[in-house]
Amino acid sequence: MGGFFGTVAKASCMADLFYGTDYNSHLGIKRGGMATYDEETAGFHRSIHNLESTYFRTKFEDELDKFRGNSGIGIISDTDPQPIILNSHLGRFAIVTVAKIANIEELESEMLAQHMHFSELSSGKTNQTELIALLIIQGKTFVEGIENVHKHIKGSCSMLLLTEDGIIAARDRWGVLPLSSDGRMVLMRLRASRAVFRTWDTRLTVISVQVRLYVCVPTG
Repeated sequence: MGGFFGTVAKASCMADLFYGTDYNSHLGIKRGGMATYDEETAGFHRSIHNLESTYFRTKFEDELDKFRGNSGIGIISDTDPQPIILNSHLGRFAIVTVAKIANIEELESEMLAQHMHFSELSSGKTNQTELIALLIIQGKTFVEGIENVHKHIKGSCSMLLLTEDGIIAARDRWGVLPLSSDGRMVLMRLRASRAVFRTWDTRLTVISVQVRLYVCVPTG
């Protein structure tokens, strides 16, 4: 399965991002990854590790000082290495997904026929997060792109996009994998679990009710 976490802040987000991502450790044992965006350098920082032989904290604790930024996303994945970072006509963004796509081979063939390519191969197979990212950039906006994902995939997909302006969170259209947010943090929440948040100086804006799409940005 897997689980993800995202946060935006006025100061460094690394403590929240590290512990928030680690909270999902019981949901996956294959890969773990985090990405942050630093406004001062206008750059993304990313790290991905194999978790099949050790824990998330063990792999990432010594790297925390290398990350910079006030916004970030992290994931514990039971499928592909993520996050992945793209530069597109929509701008630069990092993406993590928790998805189960039944028609991934069909979509792959269609994209290859359109002269698109895949660079993030996982054990010889297409990385489904990259496939979802390529569907997103077919839209004229992030909203259009995410709607395009739900239009084409057979299955479910929840995602977090870390952009230069904030975090976009999109729940799967069936509500199988719910998201919880207080405007500053976003996490995947199973129906049987509870998420507790404090109040933060951030703004949570609904930008598309149709696909349960939200954007988190710091205020002030």
